[in-house]
Amino acid sequence: MENGFPNKLAELKAHLAKVILGKSEVLEELIIALLSGDHILMEDVPGVGKTTLAKALAKSFSADFKRVQFTPDLLPTDVLGSSIYNPRDGSFTFKEGPIFTNILLADEINRASPRTQSSLLEAMSERQASIEGKTYPLPAPFLVIATENPIDFHGTYPLPEAQLDRFGVRINLGYPAKEVEVEVLYSQFHHHPLDDLEPILDCATILAMQTAVRAVRVDRRVARYIIDLVDATRRHASLRLGSSPRGALILFRTAQAHAFLESRDYTIPEDVKAVAIPTLAHRLALDTKAKYAGLAKEDVVREILAQTPVGV
Repeated sequence: MENGFPNKLAELKAHLAKVILGKSEVLEELIIALLSGDHILMEDVPGVGKTTLAKALAKSFSADFKRVQFTPDLLPTDVLGSSIYNPRDGSFTFKEGPIFTNILLADEINRASPRTQSSLLEAMSERQASIEGKTYPLPAPFLVIATENPIDFHGTYPLPEAQLDRFGVRINLGYPAKEVEVEVLYSQFHHHPLDDLEPILDCATILAMQTAVRAVRVDRRVARYIIDLVDATRRHASLRLGSSPRGALILFRTAQAHAFLESRDYTIPEDVKAVAIPTLAHRLALDTKAKYAGLAKEDVVREILAQTPVGV
C-alpha cells in the first residue's frame, strides 16, 4: 500500500489505545468507519467512554471539531445556524451553526426531540445543509460521531429509522474487563490521557485514504454475497424491517475499508463478515414477538451469516 498508509493507521490505533484501553476491536471498527467515510453511532450505557473515544478521534486530526450536547430544548437552528438581525442597518447576516465543521460530536443525540434530530439528515446524507432557502456545502471531510444512551433510559427519544440508516456503523463499547478497569484507574491517576493527545493526521491524508479505499477491488462474487446477506434480512421471520439498499452500499464500502486496513487492495468474503454486524444490525427492526422474547439484532445478523453461503 502506498504513501505509508499502513504505518499511519497503526499509529492512529495506538494513539486511540492510549485513551480507550482493552478495546482493540472497537478501535478497528471506528477506523474502518473513518476510512469508508461513514458516520458513526456509539450506543451504550453512560460512563463507558463513548464521548472520550469520540474526542480522542477528533484530537488525532488537525481538523475542525465541534461538540453539541443534545438536550430536549435544543432547536434545529442551534445545530444548523440562523440569520442574525443587525438593527443598525436592518440587514441579516447568516451565522453558521456547529454543523459547519469536519468532525461533529452529537453527544447523547437521542435526548433531543425528533425535530432536532432530523436537522442532521440532509447533512449526513448529502454533505450539505439547506437553511432559510439556501444550500450551503459542508467542509470535507465531514463526519458525524453521535453517542446515545439505550432507548429505555429516562429522557430519551428513539432515533427515526431514516436517521439510523444514515449511520455507517454502530459501535458498542461495553464494560471493560476487570483487569483493564484497574489500569483505567491508574491511567487517570494524575491527569486524563486525553490531554496528552496531539494531532497525527490531517484532512488531506484522511481524504487520500478514503479515495484509496474506493479503489480497493471487489469481485462480483463478493458483491453478490453482500446482496445475499442484505436480502436475507428482508426475509427473516423475526424482522419487520430489513436492510435498505443504502445498507448494502455501506456494507460494500466498509468491506473495502476492512481490506484496506489489512493492507490488501482486494476484498474477500471474510472482510464482509468482519463488518456485517456493526454495519447492518442497527438498520434492522425486530417484530414484536422477537423483541419481547429478548432477541438481539446482532444475533439475527450472526444467524444470517451462518446460514448464507458464499457464492461461487
